[in-house]
Amino acid sequence: MKNLIIRGLTGAVFVAVLAGAICYNPYTFLALFSILTGLLLWEFYSLLKEYFPSVPRRIVGTIGGMYLFVATFLHANGLAESLVFTPYLAFLIYLFVSELYNKQQNPLNNLAYSLFAQVYCAGTFALSNYIVLGKNEEGAIIFTPLLLMALFIFVWINDTGAYLVGSQFGKHRLFERISPKKSWEGFWGGLVFALASSFVFANLNPEISWYNWLGLAATIVCFGTWGDLIESLIKRTVGVKDSGKMLPGHGGMLDRFDSILLAIPAAYIYIELFIRN
Repeated sequence: MKNLIIRGLTGAVFVAVLAGAICYNPYTFLALFSILTGLLLWEFYSLLKEYFPSVPRRIVGTIGGMYLFVATFLHANGLAESLVFTPYLAFLIYLFVSELYNKQQNPLNNLAYSLFAQVYCAGTFALSNYIVLGKNEEGAIIFTPLLLMALFIFVWINDTGAYLVGSQFGKHRLFERISPKKSWEGFWGGLVFALASSFVFANLNPEISWYNWLGLAATIVCFGTWGDLIESLIKRTVGVKDSGKMLPGHGGMLDRFDSILLAIPAAYIYIELFIRN
């Protein structure tokens, strides 16, 4: 019961802070998500250090990924040209060149995991800037938090629906090798819950057709499920149950954003192809 209360309180604060930062204005979104990017990278590098002692310094990688998020925000907001990415490109070059001097036993592993962290944590989060910042009919850049907020809500509703249905009716394993508790019944249950909730968003924002909301929800559920499984694969590889202990009752930051990390790029592609065009 105590753990359930802690989990509930942590979850409520987490949702409130996240929703408030996304919806209030572009700069609260920038502040929170650049910090979250740094926390995700720091935790990911820390996780790898338990398994691969030669993984590069966390501070450099974390700062580089946070800069990518800020640079992407400035570019998406029309506040900077593409030249703003130059320092990040220099950082990537540094990652390659530094392996000549680190004298580690396996520099290829070192480089591979460094770049993987940047793509997996920083790159995916950076794309969220292009979801919340778009152009109106006059071509002016506007802040539209609804789509990103919908992404998180679809993931949360899917998780809840999958748990409720899977715990009661789950018999057929979805991906037993990676996550023994997940079931196909839970997957379909979560999908139905998310699809049903998409009609609420269709009523809130009729400018986007109901079938596009339906398609967005389905896209987020499918890729969010894969994202969850990918993080489970990482944890199984390094031999840990939770990615960290930052969120009491919930584990680490990666545990909370695992679905989001793959849902963001998938949602961005869907939004650009079917909603904005």
